[in-house]
Amino acid sequence: MAPPDARRGFASGAALSYIAAMAIFPRPVSPKSALGDLWTYFRENRPHKWPLLGLSMAITWVIIWVFMVDANTNTMPTRNKIIYVQSWDASRSDAAIILQQKIDLAKSEAALQKRQKQMQGWADAFGIDWRTEEARNSARRKEALKQINAQLDSRLAKAEAAEKAAPKTSQN
Repeated sequence: MAPPDARRGFASGAALSYIAAMAIFPRPVSPKSALGDLWTYFRENRPHKWPLLGLSMAITWVIIWVFMVDANTNTMPTRNKIIYVQSWDASRSDAAIILQQKIDLAKSEAALQKRQKQMQGWADAFGIDWRTEEARNSARRKEALKQINAQLDSRLAKAEAAEKAAPKTSQN
């Protein structure tokens, strides 16, 4: 037979004494006394009260705003992005390919110069000295472009010579 306390059920009778000790707020604090303390604090005339209240509210809203922005970051589905590529004729000559490379190189260099001008404007706005490095780097860039163009020119001359020689061998 079960002891008399087991028949009464869990936390009943004398066993309820531990539940009273498990209050949500500690013993000297109750919601009524906490609101009373807050009201007393706001009734007192303190010069730092309102700026601190504003600062604490602003910090709280910044934290909430950051969580809201973070919750929406990289969660929206991306739209299908169409990437167009140029299709070239398979029978295109080597000379045509090299001429297109020269045109693409000139376009990319012009885009780079435009972007550098924008960045130099930003550097001027923030007081960053860029002129000495720009002079050194532009000299290096010009030398590299000169070498690349010379290499493309030599390849173009070889390709044009091969094209001129090809029809002569096919006619014989």
